[in-house]
Amino acid sequence: MPVVHLLDYVAGNVRSLANAVEKLGYTIEWIKTPADIEKAQSLILPGVGHFGHCLSQFTEGGYIDPIRKHIEAGKPFLGICVGLQALFEGSEESPNIPGLSLIPGKLLRFDDRTKSVPHIGWNSAKVARAGHGGDQSFYGLQDGSKYYYVHIYAVPYQAGVLEAAGWTVATAKYGTEEFIGATGRRNVLVTQFHPEKSGAAGLRLLKAFLEGHEWGPALPNSQKEPDQGLTRRVVACLDVRTNDQGDLVVTKGDQYDVREKAGTAAAGLVRNLGKPVDMARKYYDHGADEITFLNITSFRNCPLADLPMLEVLRKTAESVFVPLTIGGGIRATVDADGSEVSALEVATMYFKSGADKVSIGSDAVVAAQEYYENDKRLSGRTAIESISAAYGNQAVVVSVDPKRVYVRSGSETAHKTIRTSYRGPAGEEYCWYQCTVKGGRESTDMDVQQLVRAVEAMGAGEILLNCIDKDGSNTGFDIELVREVKSCVKIPVIASSGAGIPAHFAEVFKQTGTDAALGAGMFHRGEYTVKDVKDHLVEAGLLVRRLENQI
Repeated sequence: MPVVHLLDYVAGNVRSLANAVEKLGYTIEWIKTPADIEKAQSLILPGVGHFGHCLSQFTEGGYIDPIRKHIEAGKPFLGICVGLQALFEGSEESPNIPGLSLIPGKLLRFDDRTKSVPHIGWNSAKVARAGHGGDQSFYGLQDGSKYYYVHIYAVPYQAGVLEAAGWTVATAKYGTEEFIGATGRRNVLVTQFHPEKSGAAGLRLLKAFLEGHEWGPALPNSQKEPDQGLTRRVVACLDVRTNDQGDLVVTKGDQYDVREKAGTAAAGLVRNLGKPVDMARKYYDHGADEITFLNITSFRNCPLADLPMLEVLRKTAESVFVPLTIGGGIRATVDADGSEVSALEVATMYFKSGADKVSIGSDAVVAAQEYYENDKRLSGRTAIESISAAYGNQAVVVSVDPKRVYVRSGSETAHKTIRTSYRGPAGEEYCWYQCTVKGGRESTDMDVQQLVRAVEAMGAGEILLNCIDKDGSNTGFDIELVREVKSCVKIPVIASSGAGIPAHFAEVFKQTGTDAALGAGMFHRGEYTVKDVKDHLVEAGLLVRRLENQI
């Protein structure tokens, strides 16, 4: 098989990129030293995280000049995410660290006054064809396709500037800001989005690059999407644990209780809804925008390198090319041999196995408590801070498990209350949202507003907002909770808990402006598919990523 060289400088989830290339019939050889670049024919430079950190690693590792020479020699080069950013002049993220300046332009931070930042999700890559007709496709890019982006800084698009220098440019819009989603000239192609996480649309771009097809025929009957912009994400969530026979299964709880109810043949047993890898693949095939695994089993006395969830991720990443999040156990720990392992090291194991994001739960509450005890000073030692510093804010999700506490008036508690449309058991008109830990089993003296503000300050890139009161209810999301949390933070929010029908997704998107919404039981039980949800969202006038199969 033909060989592709990939430079791995601990850039997060490169396993998925390797899986995508291998799926297309190519063999990966890893660049380990600068000298290896000289023998490379096709070179891929991936990357996530901090611009300055990545460029410093390139410089310290001696890779800058070999990369330049590779490009100048006319050999194929693909840069992804920070791999795109590195070729520009510099970034506002690290003003004193220059880029390679092979492409004119600098990266600026997105304006977060009217939208969530980071920019996370599926957006366009619309090509200005400049002499090529509408029946031609630049590296397989289609106007109606959506591609997965995750970044804070971008190169603003200035019409005609790069085109005058011979570059073909594909753009995306986030709010009112238009930026460069991809650009290429001769042997060079760079993308701000992640093709390896963009489903069939991304695999199509990789295939065109590897085969050297800069321009080719557009897909027949390809969708023409007039509206650029970020889609509403539909996330499929799989709670994974061992059942009573010791097998890993997907389960689903009612207010976090995952055992079958009394009066059924399986009363008291862990609810078994299927195998994790098989179900993840099914949801990918149905058009899920992301897959989230929440590990709710504690694998005590199991060496970290042998954790079953690592194998679940490896197997899933071989055939599922959308973002994967893993939650549960992302904390500092002691391995079976007595050695201490940091939260960053645990997260790295998951990233290397195929995860794109890690989700932190109870430990985030503890970190937030310490944050307020220290007068809102960051320690630099928390899991959130260490992982986001190494892999970027977008790699860290904080999973929040609040529940309602009803009060007669806001003066009864020091916590932030809301006046609710859903009165309490004694007719109370007010409530506050109490954060819980240990899977909802223990309550804390912290409200949800305090928690989300603290973790945002620490470097979390996204909030997974659960609701104990709504879990397993199939009555819809807690709109009041989602709206309240969205008003507290700039980072994206994923609404979770309570979805039972497609209309619940449209309701939460329209009434709260949430960035994504998550479903579980309604998908696991086969009552509705992800496609059913997206079809309903389109009917409701909302922009979604439509399923594509052709590579």
